[in-house]
Amino acid sequence: MKLDPFYLIVDSADWIDRLIPLGVKLVQLRMKETPEPELRNHIRRSKAACAAHHCQLIINDYWRIALDEGCDFIHLGQEDLADADRSAIRKAGARLGLSTHDDAELDIALAAQPDYLALGPIWPTVLKQMKWEQQGVAKLQTWKAKAGAIPLVAIGGITVERLDDVFAHQADCAAVVTDITRNSDPEARTRQWLAKTEKWRG
Repeated sequence: MKLDPFYLIVDSADWIDRLIPLGVKLVQLRMKETPEPELRNHIRRSKAACAAHHCQLIINDYWRIALDEGCDFIHLGQEDLADADRSAIRKAGARLGLSTHDDAELDIALAAQPDYLALGPIWPTVLKQMKWEQQGVAKLQTWKAKAGAIPLVAIGGITVERLDDVFAHQADCAAVVTDITRNSDPEARTRQWLAKTEKWRG
């Protein structure tokens, strides 16, 4: 499987409606502690927008609801993976991405045979408090050697200016949150990401 090199992560369908039409082809809806009716509404809106613009939608964490809503790609953290019914996910034909932060988590993730692995934080991130220190771009090469053909997503503190370094260290894809959503002009920054990642899109 090949992922688009630009992986946008947002916390609402509002962001998806706003940014996907610019040409984004891979997006994760990551909503935490959201009431189920509201979450379902955002998933449905996101699905419709992504279908209209030929963009792959990935749902974070809520795998049961995602499957119930007909979503075909799910991302899980390590704690969520432990509680998830992977056979139900596979039986539904959904693909699965997993987070990793250290060697032990990598082993657990590889055993689950995911469709991609995410490693982070590569640089310090302001998105959330994490117990893991930054991994650094050199770790990407080590992870990629272990992952083999499984796509490797770099996440954490990634900006347009750091993309060359990320891909030079063998990441297949770069995930972004705050470099776009906290930018003074998210649309312009999204266009910069699209332009910068074009050479890895072929």
